[in-house]
Amino acid sequence: MNICIIPTGDEIRSGTVRDTDSPAVMAHLLVRWPDAEVRRLPPVCDREGAIQAALDRAIEGGAELAIFIGGSGGGHRYSATLGRDYTHSALDRLLEGVAARSIYGPNGHLWSRLLCGTRRGARVINLPGPYVEAEAAIRAFCAHTEADAETTVQAMADAVIACYPVGTV
Repeated sequence: MNICIIPTGDEIRSGTVRDTDSPAVMAHLLVRWPDAEVRRLPPVCDREGAIQAALDRAIEGGAELAIFIGGSGGGHRYSATLGRDYTHSALDRLLEGVAARSIYGPNGHLWSRLLCGTRRGARVINLPGPYVEAEAAIRAFCAHTEADAETTVQAMADAVIACYPVGTV
């Protein structure tokens, strides 16, 4: 199994925020697929074109699974003070057989959209950026790797929601 982890976000790319998600995600993937080749690609800026290009490079490099971390929020659509997140909208345009779940609530995101689908035969998912959410979502993904996209993305969304007190999401 050839897997690429692709962190997104200008804050990760610039080093303003340390990427703690990628090592945690990699650890879960290696438990699930001990013989996998897992590569972390350089962080991608929050622009749809850059995200699309990173996915295509990963697939051209042999990725059978591409995992984007971050960029699942949409807070900038509600407040100019919140970061711009475009991973979900870029992937929405590219993926085939896409299944998605949107999470609403005062959980720090205001809104988060998780996706699972394929591009040119490679499976693609996105994870939210906050560490606790990314870890919950990748655990759920690893437990549902044989499931269809709908089941997988629902399990990931349920895992993220479970990170918060009842009634807040």
